[in-house]
Amino acid sequence: MNLKQFFFKYKKVAVAFSGGVDSSYLLYVAKKYAKEVKAYYVKSEFQPSFEFENALKFVSDFGIDLKVIKLSVLSNKQIISNPVNRCYFCKKQIFSTIYKEALKDGFNIIVDGTNASDEESDRPGMKALKELSVLSPLKLCKITKSDVRKLSKKENLPTWNKISYTCLATRIATGQRIDKYLLQRTEKAEKYLFSLGFIDFRVRTVGVTAKIQIRKEQFPLIVSHRKKIFKKLLADYKTVCLDMEARNERGIKTNS
Repeated sequence: MNLKQFFFKYKKVAVAFSGGVDSSYLLYVAKKYAKEVKAYYVKSEFQPSFEFENALKFVSDFGIDLKVIKLSVLSNKQIISNPVNRCYFCKKQIFSTIYKEALKDGFNIIVDGTNASDEESDRPGMKALKELSVLSPLKLCKITKSDVRKLSKKENLPTWNKISYTCLATRIATGQRIDKYLLQRTEKAEKYLFSLGFIDFRVRTVGVTAKIQIRKEQFPLIVSHRKKIFKKLLADYKTVCLDMEARNERGIKTNS
C-alpha cells in the first residue's frame, strides 16, 4: 500500500498535526489525495510558541483547514508527576481530545505522523495511539523518517530539513515534577540559544541545573558565547553545565 492508496481507502480523515516534519508531510499528502481532510493542532503548555506559529503558517500556505484545540496538560496528575511512561498519559489525553473534536466535525478516522523509523519500544505514547485506533499511514506504508525528508524536499515543503524538536516536557528529568515555570524557563533558555545560532540542541533541567547538550560542530560556538550564555541562564537556573558528550557522538536521537 502507498499513501495514495491509503487515502483512496480512507477518503475522509482528521490529521493530528504538530507542524513537524512527519505530520506536515502527511497533512500535505492527505490534502492532495483524500476527499476531505481537516487538521487538528492541540495547543498545550508543552509546545513552544514558535512551533505553533510554524504550524499556522504551513496550513495557511497550503490552504488547509485547521482547528486549534487548547488543552491544559498540567491539570493531569499522571502527566505532571513525570513518570517513565509520561508520554503515554499525554498522548492518551491529547488524542482523546482530538477524537472528540473530530467526531463533532463528522470525522471518525484519525491519522498521525508516526513513521516506520519510530520504534514502539522507545515510544510509550504509541500504546495510546493503538488503544484509540489512531492510524499511522507513514508507518503502514513503510515510510521512514529519511524517506519523509526526501519526499518533502521533492514536494518543496519548507519542513523537509526542519530539525526535530520534541515537546518541552522531554527536557525535564524523569521523576521531577513538571510545572508551568519549568516549561517556560526551558522555552526561554532554548529561544536564547536559537538566537545565537545553535541548532539541534537541548537545555535539560536536572534538579536546579541547566544541562546544555549540543552537536560536536557547535562546541566552538558555545565557547565563544560562554560568558553571556552563563549570565543569561543563571538568571533562571542555580547552575549551568555543558554536556561534553556531543549529541551526534553518543547516539542520542536527534528527536529526543
